[in-house]
Amino acid sequence: MAARFLSRDRAEWFTGWRDLRRDVLAGMVGTFALIPEVIAFSFVAGVAPEVGLFASFIIGVVIAFTGGRPAMISGAAGSVALVAAALVASHGLQYLLAATVLAGVIQIVFGLLRLDVLMRFVSKSVRTGFVNALAILIFSAQVPQMVGVTWHTYALIAAGLAIIYLAPRLTTALPSPLICILLLTGLTMMVPMPVATVADLGRLPDSLPSFLIPDVPFSLETLSIIAPYALAMSMVGLLESMMTASVVDDLTETTSSKSRECTGLGLANLGAGLFGGIAGCGMIGQTVGNVRFGGRGRASTFTAGAFLLVLMVVLRPWVAQVPVAALVAIMIMVSVETFSWSSLRDLLRHPKVSSVVMLATVAVTVFTHNLAAGVAVGVMLSGVFFAFKVMRLMNVRAEYDAATDTRTYRVTGQVFFASAEMLADSFDLRDTAKRVRIDLTAAHLWDVTAVGALEGVVTRLRRRGAEVEVIGMNAASAVLVDRLGPQIQAG
Repeated sequence: MAARFLSRDRAEWFTGWRDLRRDVLAGMVGTFALIPEVIAFSFVAGVAPEVGLFASFIIGVVIAFTGGRPAMISGAAGSVALVAAALVASHGLQYLLAATVLAGVIQIVFGLLRLDVLMRFVSKSVRTGFVNALAILIFSAQVPQMVGVTWHTYALIAAGLAIIYLAPRLTTALPSPLICILLLTGLTMMVPMPVATVADLGRLPDSLPSFLIPDVPFSLETLSIIAPYALAMSMVGLLESMMTASVVDDLTETTSSKSRECTGLGLANLGAGLFGGIAGCGMIGQTVGNVRFGGRGRASTFTAGAFLLVLMVVLRPWVAQVPVAALVAIMIMVSVETFSWSSLRDLLRHPKVSSVVMLATVAVTVFTHNLAAGVAVGVMLSGVFFAFKVMRLMNVRAEYDAATDTRTYRVTGQVFFASAEMLADSFDLRDTAKRVRIDLTAAHLWDVTAVGALEGVVTRLRRRGAEVEVIGMNAASAVLVDRLGPQIQAG
């Protein structure tokens, strides 16, 4: 088994020089797309830009080896930053680092227990809503860079989009977004103009990250402070990473190990916390960009993290000169490519409940800027609509045999918490028949509510003096009745 894993990992790292070059170039583009968002998210969390940048470097490099989804870019993300902000404001950076370490441990345990199976409850409608909401959020995140600026910025954005979409017609040797960055940076350096640069987003670090133990008291009081934030950061990070991995699965028509991705993210966040960084997770915009630019293997993930350190430390003076307009153009392209335009047509073709779930996921995510909240609402609505649909499939049909004075109730469908009351209401408890037979051959009892409803019906009928017989229960229903309502078979 170990040999099989090693063989698969080798294939995910290197399948040929051409693929390796493609992965490296795509990862480099992903790095440029990381910088502005990571710096912005650092401000959201209330920490210095280097905290987010160091975290993205550590997370990117570690998860390239430990993650379960090749070509996925992870780093300091906005959803986690929103959770961390309150902890930083109340207790400071060191407590955040401690919470990051604990979040990593929680994610490792989550992966080892294979709790990633919970992702099976996320329907296609929720995933589509997640992708569409993300596209909207990616675009809206660029709006502040386009407000209160001169015409030069708009001209550069337009030029950048033109380069991105037209350059592939001339050459595919370099990803068009990378060409966009190089050309627009060269233009603004040769022809100075009043436009924002990466240097204006925040101070870039000028040294390497170093190992450190969070400077907090090792006590139960500290644990009680950081535990709620660590749990929230770990769950939000896992959810966003799992959703991002599913998106990449769809884009590349491949599969990935979600449990390994959970464990890998935990190890990456553990490393981030021990090197002075904030917790992170999969970043959908940069990941989709990486895949669109040709990234397929682990080398693209590794490059996105490693090249970030090169840019921060070695090429810092040049990176500082990159016009923000070039990055905005790239992210606009990513948002356009991310949005599922076919879903607009599907609103009229798909069942209404599916469309409602998709739209609700989009609305909640965009309104709260919280991906976890949007997905949670979508999953909840999917569950409610599914339960309602299955509930309506349950039916009880009554038949009367005058010769034996027997009333037979034939139950069809699934009996559970949503349909249990319908089952109880289907029986005429004032019936004067001497014998009552309840036929469950075509039914299934799922939970304690279903057993309780059946038990209530049987008890009331027997209290009236009828001879009640329950027949046709399948093995699973019989086991449930024996445990929770043995008096149903009594008498």
